[in-house]
Amino acid sequence: MMLTTPAAGEPAPRRLLRDALTWRGVALALAIAVGVATLLNPVFVTPFIVLLGRAMFIALALLVAFAAAGQWRQHLLPRWLAQVLAVAFATPVATLIVYLVSVGGDIGAMRTPERVAGFVWTTGSGLMVGLVLALGALYRERDAQARAQELQFALERETLERQALDARLSLLHSQIEPHFLFNTLANVQELVESRSPRAAEVLRSLIAYLRAAMPRLQDGGATLGDEESLVRAYLELMLMRMPDRLRFDVRVDPALRGLRFPPMALLTLVENAVRHGIDPAENGGVIEVRAEHEADGLVRVSVSDTGVGMSEAAQPGTGLTNLRARLQAFFGPSATLELSEQAPSGLLAQLAFRPMP
Repeated sequence: MMLTTPAAGEPAPRRLLRDALTWRGVALALAIAVGVATLLNPVFVTPFIVLLGRAMFIALALLVAFAAAGQWRQHLLPRWLAQVLAVAFATPVATLIVYLVSVGGDIGAMRTPERVAGFVWTTGSGLMVGLVLALGALYRERDAQARAQELQFALERETLERQALDARLSLLHSQIEPHFLFNTLANVQELVESRSPRAAEVLRSLIAYLRAAMPRLQDGGATLGDEESLVRAYLELMLMRMPDRLRFDVRVDPALRGLRFPPMALLTLVENAVRHGIDPAENGGVIEVRAEHEADGLVRVSVSDTGVGMSEAAQPGTGLTNLRARLQAFFGPSATLELSEQAPSGLLAQLAFRPMP
């Protein structure tokens, strides 16, 4: 058997004593010694103070033996069994030591019936109490290790789930990027093909807008305030394309502007309102964007338009399908996206979620 490697410059015996003689361990050992000495006092003729001193010495010896056995590395016995055997062996040895001290080291004086009976009583009491406490300490240690392992497994599982969530969000972002770009560039293409005199102006605005928007596609710290800025820039760009057919109003509660929010999520709804609501409408329409904090802690973000509304045969596009998945990945399964018709015409898209803690 061999001792584990001690701290640099610190002898192994001193480290064993330091580990064993903690304030809590010593206080518990001394308290138990007082209890045992009190119970044995009627049996012995020895003065109580002497009996108490013996009990304290034996208790501290068992404490050191238990801790020392826990520090030994060996392959023949499990650690817990080595500690139990150490307590069982240390009890008679410590008892013999205190009795030899009481008789001045004269082994012959130990052979009197009174001292033999006292030795048996003391050893038996020490064995019974010491082994029960040793087994109890080992059980508590195993229980604490099991809880620590359970917490470690939970932490690892949470880390893996978070990594999977980040990978899923990255995939969804990568699918949103080309969808957004192609739709926006299609608007510019229409102006160029129609030889509109405003095409160059719109293109310059688009370039400036994309320079600001593209870095935020992969920004994990994007906020609802960032989305508000992007939405305003996008709607102003669309207003340059169809100044007589589009009006808009964006209102976001200032208290919500710092709220973490999936990048491009609100912009997806606004772009959908322009492309499928306002563009097909003969007279255009109005787009209203709202973000409010409700009394029950729920945040509701809505985009409404007075365009052509939702066709009965229409199917959710890539943007809306991915948006639902991104919201639930970002805010949890309780996050919802609902679309409903407006009277007399138009569509209302509503996001509802509880902010991340």
